[in-house]
Amino acid sequence: MNQDYITPNEWSIIEDGFDKSRVKSSESLFSLGNGAMGQRANFEETYTGETFQGSYIAGVYYPDKTRVGWWKNGYPEYFAKVLNAPNWIGIRVLVNGEEFDLNTCTKVENYQRELNMKEGWHKRTFTAITPNGIELKVVAKRFLSLVQDELGVINFSVTPLNQSAEISFIPYIDAGITNQDSNWDDKFWEITNVQNDGKQAFVESHTNKTLYHVCTFMESIVLLNGKEVDATAEKSSTDKQSSLKYTHIVEKNQTLSIQKYAGYVTSLNHEKNHLIEAAKKVLEKGTQLGYDRLLQLQQEAWANIWSMSDISIEGDVKAQQGIRFNIFQLNQTYLGKDARLNIGPKGFTGEKYGGSTYWDTEAYCIPFYMATKDQEVARNLLTYRYKHLGKAIENAEKLGFTNRAALYPMVTMNGEESHNEWEITFEEIHRNGAIAFAIYNYHRFTGDYTYIPEMGMEVLVGIARFWQQRATFSTHKNKWVILGVTGPNEYENNVNNNWYTNYMAKWCMEYMLENLQILQHDYPSDYQRILSKTKLRDEELKQMHLVASNMYFPYSEEHDVYLQQDGFLDKEMIRVKDLEPKQRPINQHWSWDRILRSPYIKQADTLQGFYFFEDHFSETELEKHFDFYEPFTVHESSLSPCVHSIQAAKLNRMEQAYDFYLRTSRLDLDDYNKEVEEGCHITSMAGTWMSIVEGFGGMRVKDNQLHFAPKIPTQWNSYSFKVNFRNQILTIQVSKSGVDFKLEGADQFEVFVDGKARTVKAEAVSV
Repeated sequence: MNQDYITPNEWSIIEDGFDKSRVKSSESLFSLGNGAMGQRANFEETYTGETFQGSYIAGVYYPDKTRVGWWKNGYPEYFAKVLNAPNWIGIRVLVNGEEFDLNTCTKVENYQRELNMKEGWHKRTFTAITPNGIELKVVAKRFLSLVQDELGVINFSVTPLNQSAEISFIPYIDAGITNQDSNWDDKFWEITNVQNDGKQAFVESHTNKTLYHVCTFMESIVLLNGKEVDATAEKSSTDKQSSLKYTHIVEKNQTLSIQKYAGYVTSLNHEKNHLIEAAKKVLEKGTQLGYDRLLQLQQEAWANIWSMSDISIEGDVKAQQGIRFNIFQLNQTYLGKDARLNIGPKGFTGEKYGGSTYWDTEAYCIPFYMATKDQEVARNLLTYRYKHLGKAIENAEKLGFTNRAALYPMVTMNGEESHNEWEITFEEIHRNGAIAFAIYNYHRFTGDYTYIPEMGMEVLVGIARFWQQRATFSTHKNKWVILGVTGPNEYENNVNNNWYTNYMAKWCMEYMLENLQILQHDYPSDYQRILSKTKLRDEELKQMHLVASNMYFPYSEEHDVYLQQDGFLDKEMIRVKDLEPKQRPINQHWSWDRILRSPYIKQADTLQGFYFFEDHFSETELEKHFDFYEPFTVHESSLSPCVHSIQAAKLNRMEQAYDFYLRTSRLDLDDYNKEVEEGCHITSMAGTWMSIVEGFGGMRVKDNQLHFAPKIPTQWNSYSFKVNFRNQILTIQVSKSGVDFKLEGADQFEVFVDGKARTVKAEAVSV
């Protein structure tokens, strides 16, 4: 049974009613971020019930020592952790000297929590009766500024409803925090300075080992009935925390408010010895603008983001809410402003998965950022990998590869592999293919070839060398095979000849060879530079061609499909529909041994290859493989439903496509996998965008032109989206009666709809 407490709404995530059992789930769902920092939606005031406190700073991490039962050669020494950072949202509230805490209130009524996605803020409103009998109305609203991304703002108001009361606000910043997912309970932070300065307070700290220096800061303004009062603060500090206390007698039905300006400055962007000075400048600018102006600027900044990235759906509120939630979280996580950053699977919503970057970025996220931002954002993501090429070569060397072969990490913050499960670290090598595919995908969509001679060719050479060395010649099969791998379906470990991995390896080598020829003819100086730098030789190129052209792919004559891996048909082939519902999800009910022996597929595997390389296969072949594999797929990876939605739409199975879309778009809102309290699935949210644009919209790039094969679910009246294709902004609106296009930029633009050319002029054109 999926959760269903989120109220359907087109532009907001809304929770009505206070339920202690939902607090941690809501902390994930209502999370805030601005690309530079983020936080779970923890309460500002004290809460003694079950909670998962989390604040995060983009790019700040700690190398937590790997914890394993026994060491293996080549194992990563650490697992990179996105750190739980000092907490700046805290505002203790005392009512007649008693701590205000929703966990101990005798009654909580009219509770509503809202995440306004259109304007980028989080708000709670409720009334509560404290143990000492005071009835209070509380309104707490906060946002993380997009225009001043080192700053967050809180407006916290308390109104006594049944009698006057002495209200104390104690805003604080606290560096005494820990990561819930620490391996050895290491001390991640060293606190070096705690100080108060008038209305301001600062805590300086740095990470151990990685030595990121952070100043957490705050300043507060107190208001009575909306007017600022001259408030003298009672200062208090410990070795971990700095706080200021403001106390007022508040008459019945009067409102006491505190506006708290707070956030982080770090050594990523400032001189580490001048962080307090930098923090004071942030506070000065923020307080001069003031809460209302900052909120207005926040609304304008989000309006600008939505003007390009919104997908509008008419006639289906849950579907509309789902896609906007996904788009909102993607933009909260990564805005493309800082090329040093990347997109973490949990973003700023939790600690699970630790590292900043997985193959998810290349396989799922780049299409969203290419189409909804400037192409430079996607290029930055590719540049990120180029800058890590040296580390990828080191990673391969640790595993015994030579000649500058490159194995990109499964999980990384700085290019080093930092995932510590052997079946992932050593065997889930298909991630290398996703990086090469992203280079191809970027060129296909943007038309910008310059990345390849400037940077991408070196990446492609390293990846092709890895695949050539990783393949083994089987005299029995008279083919090249790839042994001992884990494909995208992580419910099969240490298998031989995973079809997706083998196909990726073949394609990567061929793609590198193809581009090398292009460089030789069209970019001769780059070609010579790359040959010199990589020391590529003709004999090596011939060997790559030989391996690629003679790769083995397991195949079933009986079923007329490629097999996911050599031993797939040896399993007990019981379909998912015949499983007892109480056994689902199997990853929470079965042993790992039982899962590995089962035919159940965590996520699209063979079908992932059919998605990437659909032009290599006929629609009949896709249909056969979809019908064979989907019945065994449990979709217990967030990355699975989107691929199936796209392919079901291509096969014109619109009810199935719609069901998969709803699952991917509401994966977290409805908590399909019963784990949302750990954080949201950020990278798969880009797949949700693809399921509409590429699935229902049928958008493809063929021969440098945009093609659409639009379809519409019966549940929808219409839907529309925008894409930035080679600096031409195109709006596509699909309704039951047809397709409309609007063009911004050029005078006219040619697109293809169901294979037929259409000229779109700068005004709306119906086709």
